[in-house]
Amino acid sequence: MLHLAVRMAGHRITALLAVACAVLGGAALITGTGVMAESGFRSQLPAGRLAGAEVVVSTEQSFDSGPDLPIALPERGTVPAKLVDELAQLPGVTAAVGDIGFPAALVDADGRVVPTQDPRTAGHGWSSTKLFVDAKVDGSAPAGAREVALDSATAATAGVRVGDRVEVVAAGRAAAAYRVTALVDAPDAGILFADPTAVRLSGRADGERAGTVDLVALRTEPGTEASVAAAAREKIKDTAKGTAKNTNTSTSTAAPADLIVSTGSERGDIASPGAGAARSLLILLASSLGGIIMLIIGFVMASALAVSIGGQRRDLALMRAVGATPKQIRRLAAGQASIIAAVAVVPGVGLGYLLAGQFRRMLVDRGVIPEALPLTFSPLPALATVLLLGLAVQVSARSAAWRTSRMPATEAVAESRSEPRTPSKMRARFGLLLIVAATTLSVVPLLSRTVLGATATSMAGIIGAIGLALAGPALVRGIGDAAGRRLRPGVSAPTWLAVSNIRAYALRLSGVVSALAMAVVFVLTYTLAQTTVMSATTQDTRTGTLAQQRLTAPGLGGLPAGTLTAVTKTSGVEAAAPVSDTTVIREYEQFGDPVVESGSAMILTPAASGVLDLDVRDGSLARLTGDTVAVSTEVARSPGSGLGSRITLVLGDGTRVSPKVVAVYDRALGFGPLALSHDLAAGHTTTGLDQSVLVRTDGSEAAQRALTTLAAARPGLALEPTDTGSGGSLSDAPPEVWINLALIVVLLGYLLLSIANKLVATTAQRQGEIATLRLNGTTPRQILAMMRREAAVIGAAALTTGLLLSAIPLALLGIGFLDRPWPAGPVWLLPAVALTVICTAFITVELPTRQALRTAPAHALSARE
Repeated sequence: MLHLAVRMAGHRITALLAVACAVLGGAALITGTGVMAESGFRSQLPAGRLAGAEVVVSTEQSFDSGPDLPIALPERGTVPAKLVDELAQLPGVTAAVGDIGFPAALVDADGRVVPTQDPRTAGHGWSSTKLFVDAKVDGSAPAGAREVALDSATAATAGVRVGDRVEVVAAGRAAAAYRVTALVDAPDAGILFADPTAVRLSGRADGERAGTVDLVALRTEPGTEASVAAAAREKIKDTAKGTAKNTNTSTSTAAPADLIVSTGSERGDIASPGAGAARSLLILLASSLGGIIMLIIGFVMASALAVSIGGQRRDLALMRAVGATPKQIRRLAAGQASIIAAVAVVPGVGLGYLLAGQFRRMLVDRGVIPEALPLTFSPLPALATVLLLGLAVQVSARSAAWRTSRMPATEAVAESRSEPRTPSKMRARFGLLLIVAATTLSVVPLLSRTVLGATATSMAGIIGAIGLALAGPALVRGIGDAAGRRLRPGVSAPTWLAVSNIRAYALRLSGVVSALAMAVVFVLTYTLAQTTVMSATTQDTRTGTLAQQRLTAPGLGGLPAGTLTAVTKTSGVEAAAPVSDTTVIREYEQFGDPVVESGSAMILTPAASGVLDLDVRDGSLARLTGDTVAVSTEVARSPGSGLGSRITLVLGDGTRVSPKVVAVYDRALGFGPLALSHDLAAGHTTTGLDQSVLVRTDGSEAAQRALTTLAAARPGLALEPTDTGSGGSLSDAPPEVWINLALIVVLLGYLLLSIANKLVATTAQRQGEIATLRLNGTTPRQILAMMRREAAVIGAAALTTGLLLSAIPLALLGIGFLDRPWPAGPVWLLPAVALTVICTAFITVELPTRQALRTAPAHALSARE
């Protein structure tokens, strides 16, 4: 059977090339997605500045959400400082360091901030140098309150040497003069202060974080890492019991995060908790893409194999006539497809690994994941690709050969030259059912004005296109019959032949039309869903932002203390309020089952109503004090989340709180689902500083000049308008939109390449038909005219059906997000899609037809037989 499959494959090269291209592209996409998913699960960040510590005790920097994936916590938690001395007494520990990180930045002689890797945590105590591996220290440790050590890279950038005096902005304080006592050549060493100075600057001497450190790093004797880690776990269990007793007797509603012990590769997430969240993003990207990729690959694979096996119906029918069983026919078809797939999958897998590398580079360039996060390469994605594609090829090939294998031998031979006269009613009904289901799904944006709700638009379009592929033969036959009845007696021969082919070969034509229609639907729904959400987000943000200016300090890790007071005293300023953001996790029950959702949250004060209009529907932002929170209308619909309720949240550092809902607002798309009070978030962010101040002025030039002067007089401050005037354009699109658009281009390229191969294969299989027409007197010009008319019908039908399938989902999307029955997006998209579809249809029909006309009719017929 294998030998026969190989022999048959040699006579159907064109059709099998379409299968090979489908498998190759599918293998590349599945492998690339698999590499991203595996990297999300298994990739580890380097230990960085914790490389010298074998054991690290810290708070849990991820939240266990039960059956779902862990959720990364980007804000640094705290550990009781008393643990440093207790852990130092454990057997095998040679050094115990309580590390503290806080905002710090060096100001050069020109008043400019010297860039560092992460200014939010650049400041540390000198004792953290014990964690470095083979660090070279030039100078002595800082001892006084006005002494500092610098890492060599920062010093070189600023042109500073040991003994020089420099200005440093630390923990939101005004720039102060320090003497440089040492230069430290170690990765991410930061700006090092004397330990007492670091404790004071970081707010660990008094206040909400008094008596804490960020983590405790332990250096151990060789071979004792495991025993020290086990002893440390026992020690923190005892600490946790004591903390629980104190919490039970306290009136506070906040519960601190659990402590954990990390060793080996686990230290990377502890060193960079914010960067560790990127792994979760890789998993989310892979999972969100996996569904649509598998749908498209399955559609393309089934279409290519249907064309390939459809061209061999006569061969398979003759084999039935000479005694082959239905099972043997299906096995032969599957074996032939498997041979081609085996040849194509190898380069496809290799291309997939390269594609994953390029995708990672794009994510890094867009700032979505850190440069330090590597990809994990293993045979697992390749193995999964082989298994998935092998299964898809087997199912598609056997399904395509099912009808021929089940028919009586005489009927199979009789039908091998033509298609069934009546399209399958069951297939048509199921296709119409899918189209109705897709239309129903497209209603979701009316009910949920969220990014998740917008994804229903894209999915509805794809499901509708699959329904069209099933109902297509009946639809094309109906169109052909209607066109045939309206033909005038004097119509030209090419037109009459084209209409006759449409009526007689509805199955063949519908396969091509549905493939091109899917390309139209895919591009329109996916692209316009992205641009519509982006436009709605911009509209919400622009309408809801009353302030004209935003003041930030990106190089300082946060705004220095006193900035807000100075802004409010500036001439022409009518209102000013700090605005920051963080990550929170919301826990609630829905239909009796626990639900965990992670999202961004603003940090606001009662003064926020002077600079922001969140379209508050109930309550007031003026009540955002203490343990309170404002929620969006989407969140308020959840059980127990309305005005006056207490909801359960996990803050970005892992602290569990139960704030009271004091306001419900409507502009969640632009401002996020939650807004925490400034008091509630205090002490639960990495820096403890405000990220920005929004400023509303009287609009005068004098106010603008005064703010500009204020920003210029304070190192590191940056003043920018809140409305740049181009927030809705693609050039200002956020990274996730560019990622989705790039993936759309890749998937579209795969889809168009597969469609082009399918069209070429379909046309090439008509050599016998073209040869017969020529022997009957039809001229080459008439044949070309006939094929061009068919290509015009294919292109027009694909565009029309694709637009119809996209129209309802996109109209409902526009109503739900923009209050109008059309989406937002580039005006050139539809003409570009139409031109691409028409060109694809004409070129892939024209070229094979001209090739067929170069072959003598007698030779073409003999080769076919």
